[in-house]
Amino acid sequence: MVTPVSSNQIYRYLALGDSYTIGESVAEEDRWPNQLAALLDSSGNIDVTIIARTGWTTSELWQGIQAADPQGTYDMVSLLIGVNNQYRGYDIDEYREEFRFLLGKAIEFAGGKPEHVFVLSIPDWGVTPFATGRDRGQISSEINAFNAVNLEESKKANVNYVDITPISREAVSDSSLIAADGLHPSGKMYTEWAKLSLPIALGILE
Repeated sequence: MVTPVSSNQIYRYLALGDSYTIGESVAEEDRWPNQLAALLDSSGNIDVTIIARTGWTTSELWQGIQAADPQGTYDMVSLLIGVNNQYRGYDIDEYREEFRFLLGKAIEFAGGKPEHVFVLSIPDWGVTPFATGRDRGQISSEINAFNAVNLEESKKANVNYVDITPISREAVSDSSLIAADGLHPSGKMYTEWAKLSLPIALGILE
């Protein structure tokens, strides 16, 4: 385990998202933001606040943020959103506009410091058992298109970016990366996301 700065300081971490952030079908400690916090500091000095719910789109996440009304400045903020926009067939230009807005809010929560924010790419649910009978190629193509948008907007906003999509696609040949519901990631998959996020998180908190 790594203690990034001082074991005497409490760091506030805000994780914004959907089912992938709230950890649908896994235990609370297996959610990737909680695993990341444990990797950063094993003594519980990372205070994790999660605003996320299964099924949320970009607009629903904003409604959820308003309802939760997070206060104060966070040392680190993550954003992972968009799979439900893709799943419901929502317009990608609408996604761009709403994602850009959410990214601006994430930067505000980080005290106006874009370097304290990181975005995760959308994983590819097309490789899961849930997608059986669907056009997996189309799903993958649409996920790529949505990720091209969030990557471009992340670069424009000067925030950090973690590409978790390739590791998500390894589930096509490794069922242990999928939760029992046949759709969402397992704790093992979330461990990989946390590991990929760790270097950026350490850079933010150091």
